[in-house]
Amino acid sequence: MTTPHGRVLDEAGATARLAGPLIVSQVSQVGMGFTDTVMAGRLTAADLAAVAMGTSLWLPIHLATIGTVMALSPTVAQLKGAGRVHAVGYWFRQSLWLAAALGALAVLGVRYIGAIMPWLHIDPTIVPITRDYLAALAWGMPGACLYLAPRFVSEGIGHTRPIMYVQVTALAANALGDYLLMYGKLGLPALGAVGAGWASALVLWLSAALLYAYVAVHPRYRPLELFRRLAAPDLAPLRRLLRLGLPIAGAMVMEVGLFTAVTLLMGRLGAIAVAAHQIALNYAALAFMVPLGLSMGTTIRVGHAAGAGDASRARFAGLTGMGMAAGFMTVSATVMLAVPERIAAVYTAEPRVAALAAQLLLIAALFQISDGLQVAALGALRGLKDTAWPMGTVFVAYWLVGLPLAWLLGFEQALGPRGLWVGLVIGLTFAALALSVRFHRLSSRYRLGEATPGGHLAYPDRARTRDSTP
Repeated sequence: MTTPHGRVLDEAGATARLAGPLIVSQVSQVGMGFTDTVMAGRLTAADLAAVAMGTSLWLPIHLATIGTVMALSPTVAQLKGAGRVHAVGYWFRQSLWLAAALGALAVLGVRYIGAIMPWLHIDPTIVPITRDYLAALAWGMPGACLYLAPRFVSEGIGHTRPIMYVQVTALAANALGDYLLMYGKLGLPALGAVGAGWASALVLWLSAALLYAYVAVHPRYRPLELFRRLAAPDLAPLRRLLRLGLPIAGAMVMEVGLFTAVTLLMGRLGAIAVAAHQIALNYAALAFMVPLGLSMGTTIRVGHAAGAGDASRARFAGLTGMGMAAGFMTVSATVMLAVPERIAAVYTAEPRVAALAAQLLLIAALFQISDGLQVAALGALRGLKDTAWPMGTVFVAYWLVGLPLAWLLGFEQALGPRGLWVGLVIGLTFAALALSVRFHRLSSRYRLGEATPGGHLAYPDRARTRDSTP
């Protein structure tokens, strides 16, 4: 008989095995941006600024596509839990239509988003370089979107290692591409920041090709019949994916938008404030990769249990994932409280920047647990296919509570950078509490098939009769 302690360890181990490769994958993606920044920094200030500005413009578009197709992960997880893996192939093929449409829209969005730069009063000297960088990177967006379908199928069935393999390979390929195209090696033209855009575009397509090749030949995917035949677009499953995915995308964009807005507000306080803010934000973002991976693993575990009709196990999986995220972020907060000056010194030797960054890191330590809880709770709720209510919560917490308080404390109360960061702390804490309570209440009362959007029967009758036979 399994003891309560043993049950927690078993669940935590299962979540960690799923989350570990996803954490490595997320760190690899962050590493690609780091590589672009470092290599651009060895060129000119304009190249570095263009890469930074271009990234800030295209990232929200990319996150919106990721969030929309992410609906496939809990859908597949519930199908697997219900023993209906024969239906996964149908949902995969329908998601390809969604990914292709998003890819076409993303090409246009990334290609022309630079048109807003004059309205933002961006330095005119970097506008042309940024536009060329975005124009190059835009050609990779269809690959980025098509990559999402096999990625989220892999997550849904609980096979996360191939995602890690692909992203680590992509990190190495991106570094090589940057070196060749930015600096003009092996007879290639030196394209500067624009070379980073072309390297990213090529790597996005490479990532998609590698993952499709993997799922096409690996035995674990054969029962799914992913490539049995390309079905015509079916509005019923596409609507269900959009109903689940658009709120996920909205929540992701609103969170990134909050930090972007605070960065823009920080710009009113001078270069030292912006530099210190960037240091604290970068370190906090790095620590966030662990609870983000745990959140994805929690979605899978909750989805499997929900699909199997085991409400108690779904609740236990969600609470365990939330506890793991909070536990890690407690350690992270302790480190930030103990050695903020040493952390800041890794980033800069400028005394004024380092001193302010250390102060902001102390404040950032206060929202570590909240940040871990909110993202893990979001993952648990996604496993139950609850996405619309969490999006509304995120909007209230970040844009009606956090950002107004950041403005009030930073400017009206003249607390400056510290006030802006206290606003972040309050907004994230509000979100963590509200989302945790939501999961507690929903998982306590729900009966599978009734309390969650769409229930655990994750495919329509037409799909079941036409394309889901064993």
